[in-house]
Amino acid sequence: MDNFQNNGSFSGGENNSVGVIESVAQLILENPPQALAQIHGSEQYPDIEGTVAFYSDNEGVLVLTAVTGLPLPTEECGNTVHGMHIHDGESCTGNENDPFADAGAHYNPGDCPHPEHAGDLPPLFASNGSAWNAVLLNRFGVDEVIGKTIIIHQKYDDFESQPSGDSGLKIACGVIAGL
Repeated sequence: MDNFQNNGSFSGGENNSVGVIESVAQLILENPPQALAQIHGSEQYPDIEGTVAFYSDNEGVLVLTAVTGLPLPTEECGNTVHGMHIHDGESCTGNENDPFADAGAHYNPGDCPHPEHAGDLPPLFASNGSAWNAVLLNRFGVDEVIGKTIIIHQKYDDFESQPSGDSGLKIACGVIAGL
């Protein structure tokens, strides 16, 4: 796996996507994550559970997500895409109208418009209620998001609506804990 440099950065070379995949695999297999969030569904979605892992790299932060128990579509061509964001709150508690109200708003230390918030993540595409996702971002460092929350939404993020993409209800949450 020569593409993972000794300094911890990816170096796939021009058009070397296989090398980048090998480098990512090496990073995951040889290094523990620096932070984890254990995801749990709301009272209305108790079957949702999962893990979001954060790995530091000189190129940014590799975010790996694995979730099960996501709602199944109720009709053919029904929604299987769910918005996912890092929020600036520190708790997965809430009230009767919003079970994760205390998770706060999207993590946005740069005061950028959506979808350029530091906490804006790619959506989860569920297959039979399960989703897996990996993304490398340079919008934040792992230390910056420890103690923040991750939210999974009922609907997809439209990447346009302000302030947060019109993703619907918060259906699952986890607090990012340092390791």
